[in-house]
Amino acid sequence: MSKNGREKTKRDSFFNLYFTSTISITLALFMVGLVAFLLLWANHTVKYTKENVVIALVLRDSIQQSDIQRVDDYLKKADFIKAYRYISKESALNEHINDLGDDPTEFLGYNPLKATIEINLKADYANSDSLKMIEPKLRNYNFIEDIVYQKDMISDLNMNVSKISLVLSLVALLFLIVTIILINNIIRISIYSKRFVINTMKLVGARAWFIRKPFLKRFVVNGLFASFFAIIGLFGTGYYVKQLDSTLPLYDWHFCVPIAGLVLITGFLISFLAALFAINRYIRMKTNEMYFI
Repeated sequence: MSKNGREKTKRDSFFNLYFTSTISITLALFMVGLVAFLLLWANHTVKYTKENVVIALVLRDSIQQSDIQRVDDYLKKADFIKAYRYISKESALNEHINDLGDDPTEFLGYNPLKATIEINLKADYANSDSLKMIEPKLRNYNFIEDIVYQKDMISDLNMNVSKISLVLSLVALLFLIVTIILINNIIRISIYSKRFVINTMKLVGARAWFIRKPFLKRFVVNGLFASFFAIIGLFGTGYYVKQLDSTLPLYDWHFCVPIAGLVLITGFLISFLAALFAINRYIRMKTNEMYFI
């Protein structure tokens, strides 16, 4: 084979090696980003569900406008309130008629419905322990006749959230471990094919940092390219999912920045550390040992 042919073969081999490793690392980082997306989506869904649990403050018929203003001022300042709305007796009657189609005043002669204040708690307070502290504060107002909410549903919701969070966290940890092992093996195999180049550089007197530098640079750049491709794949997947459910905040910065940051940092750190450990191994290795690995 001619010199040009051998050089072309080496270039093709080099290209195939790094192209294959880039694709493999991209797929691994894509899975990490996908699991991160699932965790953030689950957190968003849980928060949305908790903040849409309605707690109704049933008001006495004898309530005065000054009382309504007093509780309104309190709810505005309360740190546990996400949103609230006052529903008068007349509004409650109109909603009842619109929903059920019958007017109770026609056969009772009066409006039996109570005025209420419907409140939505912030997600961090939508749990049984917080409600035990919040409820007595609200009952201090003697014009509040009753506080109505689904205690069992809130308790079951938080219990299920804990279970789901644990399962997703374990899945995320498993995927991260698999990704680390996969990327580490890909880089080790790539550097293994260059072990004699490393040995030759060592024999001619090159210092360790001089040997490490080109390999570290190459594999870090490789990891960053893979991260970039993985992020494109994730946002492309997100765009497709967005068409199925437009309510998902997939392009909100609360979603984009953490996922992109995680993928970039994971790609950089694993590529750098895996390359560093693999290079150090061959730098420390004697020439005759390289023929038996």
